[in-house]
Amino acid sequence: MAKKPEIHITEAELEILQIVWDKQEATVKEVHEILGAKRDAGYTTTLKQMQVMHEKGLLFRDDNQRQHIYRAAVKQAQVQKRFMDKIMSTFFKGSATQLVMQALDQYKTSDEELKQIEALIAQVKKNKK
Repeated sequence: MAKKPEIHITEAELEILQIVWDKQEATVKEVHEILGAKRDAGYTTTLKQMQVMHEKGLLFRDDNQRQHIYRAAVKQAQVQKRFMDKIMSTFFKGSATQLVMQALDQYKTSDEELKQIEALIAQVKKNKK
C-alpha cells in the first residue's frame, strides 16, 4: 500500500482545524466569528481558506444544507504527532529532555499538570523495565 503524501498544514489552517476540532463541526460563519474575536479576518478569506482545506483533504464538507457544515478530516492526534516529530527533529535534535526543559522553563505549569507529568514519567520508567 502506497504511503499518502504528507499534507502541509499552514498556521492559518491549523487555527481553523483547532476551532473545528473543538466544535466537532462548524459553518464558515461560526469559524469566522471565532477567528474574528482573535484577529482581523475577512469572511471571504475564511471561506476560501476552508474551501482550500476541503480540497487538500483537511476538512470534510456536508453541502446538503444551505450553509455547508465542515468537520475535520484529520485527527488532532495525527497532526500533533506530525508537528511534534518536526519540532523534535528540527529544534531539539531528537532530545525529549531539551523539549521538556524548554516547555517547563517557558510556560507556567500548574500543580495538577506537574502531577500528570510525574505520573507519565513513572509510567514510562515502569514500561522500560
